Amino acid sequence: MDLYKRLLLLLFIIVFNSCSDDFLTKVPPGTDSENYFMDAKGIDALLIGTYAMVQGSSLWETAWGASIQNWTFGSGASDDAYIKPDFTSSGDVSDIEIWDVRETSTYCEDKWKWAFGLGIFRANDVLRVLAKTTDITHEEAIEFEAEARFLRALFYFEAWLVFGDYIPLLDENVKDPSTVSNVNEEGKVLSFIVNDLKFAWENLPDSQEEVGRPTKYAAMALAARAYLEELEYAQAKPLLDEIIASGKYALMPNFFDNFRIEKNNNMESIFEIQATVNDVYESLNAEMGIGLNWPHGGDIGMCCGFHQTSQNLANAYKVDENGLPLFDSFNDVDLKNDQGIRSNEPFTMASDSLDPRIDWTISRRGIPFLDWGINRGYDWIRHQRDGGPYLPAIKTFFYKYQRYTLSTTSGWMTGVNANNYRYLRYAHVLLWRAEVAAAEGDLATALDLVNQVRQRAGNEVVMGKVLIDSLPQTVYPWGEGTTDDDYQTGGDVDWDQPAANYKIGLYTSFANAEEAMRAVQWEQRLEFATEGRRFFDLRRWDDLPNRIGGKSMAEVLNDFATGDLRIRSFMGVTFTDDDKYMPVPKDQIDMQPGVLQQRPEYIAKD
Repeated sequence: MDLYKRLLLLLFIIVFNSCSDDFLTKVPPGTDSENYFMDAKGIDALLIGTYAMVQGSSLWETAWGASIQNWTFGSGASDDAYIKPDFTSSGDVSDIEIWDVRETSTYCEDKWKWAFGLGIFRANDVLRVLAKTTDITHEEAIEFEAEARFLRALFYFEAWLVFGDYIPLLDENVKDPSTVSNVNEEGKVLSFIVNDLKFAWENLPDSQEEVGRPTKYAAMALAARAYLEELEYAQAKPLLDEIIASGKYALMPNFFDNFRIEKNNNMESIFEIQATVNDVYESLNAEMGIGLNWPHGGDIGMCCGFHQTSQNLANAYKVDENGLPLFDSFNDVDLKNDQGIRSNEPFTMASDSLDPRIDWTISRRGIPFLDWGINRGYDWIRHQRDGGPYLPAIKTFFYKYQRYTLSTTSGWMTGVNANNYRYLRYAHVLLWRAEVAAAEGDLATALDLVNQVRQRAGNEVVMGKVLIDSLPQTVYPWGEGTTDDDYQTGGDVDWDQPAANYKIGLYTSFANAEEAMRAVQWEQRLEFATEGRRFFDLRRWDDLPNRIGGKSMAEVLNDFATGDLRIRSFMGVTFTDDDKYMPVPKDQIDMQPGVLQQRPEYIAKD
């Protein structure tokens, strides 16, 4: 039995008794009973209670902004996706998309509560009780400490991604957290995170019997990512090299294997956020924070049509005659789409050559949508006028045959499912190492690693060329008079042909380090699109000499906002460097006046 199935009782006994809005000024109930946990089983129970917090949705009150998948802060704030399909009412979540976040944002409040009130507090509690425990072997104590410190580093890293250096550094020895400032010297937060991870990789095993627990390589990979946030390539390099040299990981044969439930915890996985459904109220052991991001309309409607992929991202998958990206011209002309065209009206699909990852990432009209049916376009979109022509990002979804067994049977967000989130996978390591190589001018290594990932991307394409161009409701799922049984066998689909004109090529050489870096940056976007990383990548690359293919982060995002006026009717907003980090939540500052300080760029805002 894996550790996530053992947290059910703790979810209610421990978690609900240890979190409140004023956690920094009040001793949480239950801490006087810590003697009950002073043995190996007790420490493990406390530790599992900490793991329960990782996905960010074990408590409804923090589910939305706390999602560790960062579909708002990392994806919707970037050029990958639109957060909310219907912009007639905005609110906190839409403010993230238009770079107009205020210090009263409930999404920022959720992320802060999750990181500090749920995650870091609980990890520190494990360490405090562990230090008093005598009924335990030295070896057990060291491994428990390593796991707890890995988790603390993970929560801190996530808080750092969103709020930057303006976060309080609290370890298990802090007596009064309410007195700790969130203003830190440059480099102090990174040092704090890496210090925990160094202890973890020095003391965790190479592999774990229970899925969901970190290994030494998970700690190394997270530390490497932390170093990359500050472009400290020399520090990240040996960690990435050791992971690769270990031989413990390999790319899965197919790109989409990393997003299939039956392929959870595969050979590419370095650290996965575990998910199970139908084992506790409203499937709280799954990722509830992305529960708004499922198809909403038509034949397969669930809730709520959020996190729709952008036209800019669709354009990025166009390739030239060699199957390589169109770096400079990709956004000149939009990839043909059905914006404004009703489902029962004729529409001819684009014939452009496309990277095959497009239809494993973006669901387009006239393309088989997994085993659910032909994507019928307009009728399947919640609010196409503002949301654009594409369904919510596919990667977190599930197949129709898995419904109600591997998806929830209760609650109002019926798309919640048992698909793990691959937080750290081998493709990350390869492309991060390629980035290091590009920065060093090691063109051969960068070329080899990028091509490994591109080679894999061509191994599997979406099959099934749709033979009809009008898609009224009567054609669901696979054509007039069809049923689910016609999947891959019949209907108005030629299952022996690819669904679109897919082509992917390998780079033959890089002329210089700038060209190599540009290819690496592009590959990271295509490979990890909609996985909550793009905004953070743009921010860190903004400090490179050549930035993002010669453009600043502001230029990239403002070009996106201008270009996607063709699809997203409210766009035309402006991104500035002041929007790179989220504000410290006002409620937290109010609870610690004179201690917590707001980021300077938000002080003048209302």
